Amino acid sequence: MAAPLDMELPAALSLELLPTDPLLLILSFLDYRDLVSCCYLNRRLNQLSSHDPLWKRHCKKYWLISEEEKSRRNESWKSIFISTYSDLGRYIRYYATLKKAWDDLVKYLGQWCPRMIGSLKESVREEDLDAVEAQIRCKLPDDYRCSFRIHNGQKLVVPGLMGSMALSNHYRSEDLLDIDTAAGGFQQRLGLKQCLPLTFCIHTGLSQYMALESVEGRNKYEIFYQCPDQTSRKPSAIVMFITGTSYLEWFTSYVNKVVTGDYPIIRDQIFRYVHDKECVATTGDITVSVSTSFLPELSSVHPPHYFFTYRIRIEMSKDALPEKACQLDSRYWRIINAKGDVDEVQGPGVVGEFPIISPGRVYEYTSCTTFSTTSGYMEGYYTFHCLYYKDRFFNVTIPRFHMVCPKFKETNPNEPAVDEDEDSTATDDTEDRPRVLDIPEPSGHCPHHT
Repeated sequence: MAAPLDMELPAALSLELLPTDPLLLILSFLDYRDLVSCCYLNRRLNQLSSHDPLWKRHCKKYWLISEEEKSRRNESWKSIFISTYSDLGRYIRYYATLKKAWDDLVKYLGQWCPRMIGSLKESVREEDLDAVEAQIRCKLPDDYRCSFRIHNGQKLVVPGLMGSMALSNHYRSEDLLDIDTAAGGFQQRLGLKQCLPLTFCIHTGLSQYMALESVEGRNKYEIFYQCPDQTSRKPSAIVMFITGTSYLEWFTSYVNKVVTGDYPIIRDQIFRYVHDKECVATTGDITVSVSTSFLPELSSVHPPHYFFTYRIRIEMSKDALPEKACQLDSRYWRIINAKGDVDEVQGPGVVGEFPIISPGRVYEYTSCTTFSTTSGYMEGYYTFHCLYYKDRFFNVTIPRFHMVCPKFKETNPNEPAVDEDEDSTATDDTEDRPRVLDIPEPSGHCPHHT
């Protein structure tokens, strides 16, 4: 039924007439871009979008600004957001993730590796990163730049921030390079064209590289260890052991393994052993657990030679009776590669020792093995004798533990090989750049299967 002609229709609802609280609630769901856009629509929205509590969420979400920092700066949330955005706005996709990773890492190091904190460098300026790009004539990815706006890597010291590894006669510890040292090691030689080193080990020359362009079979921003083809006469023939698809993924995944305890702290150093939580076996009162690590600097794809180290922890329950104390006499191993080939090893002690295990005591040791396939596993047992009943012997199970080589990619550069007499480590500006990152041939030997 139609309304009478003389009935008044309700006036159009105006934005000016809407109550403030519901509008602020609606604006609180907007992202910072839309909140800024509201400033330009009309006077009312301009006033509402400047409501300071609306910017608190964005400051915390994107810049990790705490209440304490706001009080210290004595600024409004909006002004803090705007000033931070003017400095770091290009990194807004990455900053919170990388800042949290750095904060978590520094906090963890302060508790477990305090001397390593002194090696960290302060942030670099935007113009410093621009200068490096001009020097190497290549763009740096924003996630990499963002990380260096927080911390400029570390000094070339031992131990390195990016983890250590130690065997009987082989040691390495990787530093996270500062931006200037990384730029000095930027590569233009065949096999490593347009690759920037991220890490460096003073002892072995080992580096992890990031590809800044998609050349020579690499994906842009891929991170890898290089592995020269030892069967090739061509210096540029290398294989890449892939360690990350981007700087953000590479760095944050490493930090996560450190701060969650997946990588153990041993003698005030981070050791990059990976422990499978299911790789534990208990026999009576004795528990054996194993963690493993792949060593790219001692490995090769051509010829196939994949080098792994493993760390074994043997522990007797603290609740065990004192008469359960015992001594390790011998070991037995079954080593099986990916083809199913079996190798059996038996011998006295472990790494030349015959450890005594008693209630609550832990014994740990490190050894190594190699495979001609990209993966394999080991299992076996230790034979102990009781100290109180010397004629009583028993076996303790070693859990099966698998070792798998990282994914690798063979690069097949189309460029012709360089002349045999040419210095294959040269870069475009050889005379101006420090050459501290030349990589020696892999070498080293360790006792196997102990």
